[in-house]
Amino acid sequence: MKMDNRSGRFFLRIAIPSLVVFSAFAGAQQAPPHWSYAGKEGPRDWGHIAPAYSECSLGHAQSPINIQGTKVEDLPPLRFDYHPAPLDIIDNGHTVQVNYAPGNTLTVGGATYTLKQFHFHHPSEEHVNGHRYDMVAHLVHTDASGHTAVVAVLFTVGQPNALLETLWKHLPAEKGREDDVAGVTVDLERLLPADLGYYTFAGSLTTPPCSEGVTWYVLKTPVTLSAEQLAIFARLYPSDARPIQPKNGREILESR
Repeated sequence: MKMDNRSGRFFLRIAIPSLVVFSAFAGAQQAPPHWSYAGKEGPRDWGHIAPAYSECSLGHAQSPINIQGTKVEDLPPLRFDYHPAPLDIIDNGHTVQVNYAPGNTLTVGGATYTLKQFHFHHPSEEHVNGHRYDMVAHLVHTDASGHTAVVAVLFTVGQPNALLETLWKHLPAEKGREDDVAGVTVDLERLLPADLGYYTFAGSLTTPPCSEGVTWYVLKTPVTLSAEQLAIFARLYPSDARPIQPKNGREILESR
């Protein structure tokens, strides 16, 4: 455990194994204990399914949260260095996830993180001043020491989204099978809004094992998707969002 003041603020960081950034443990040799978004294996019981998931119940900096009572400060900009990459997509039984090729980074306050994957939740897991968005994309990054940073891109229904149009055309036919789609590339930079203002706070993964020590960057400006695009994902996952977790006194910073 250490404190990082690269950006002039102190953030709690805990090194966690890189494996946990994959919300469904893609590529793990042994299947993890099963969990769900409803029923006896739903969010209220995640912490009791297996000892490895205990932080889901015992943690004090869990995500998602309702973002309110923010403190506005001069925060370092988010600098994305994303490039087109071959489409590697999987429906892992909890969401649609795109695994990203190496060489794509996020830099903030002198720290550089490598993009690992991005995936979706419907409706949005994060709330902003009590408002819940139609969907959210979580862009998962890690640095060389295993620290995790997640960028959340909120969606609201409006104009069609070009990136989602590509992804939804190539949804895997079966769950659990990773598809490398020949001849198709994706450029995640196309998903980002023009205004990269953000909220930031210390939190956790929003799926088991709910590991803490994650730095969250929630972009303030939403992007759009069409009602049809939302309906396509909602047919797969009517609700794959963890309920709001207590803030427990955590400070939430907002860029100017």
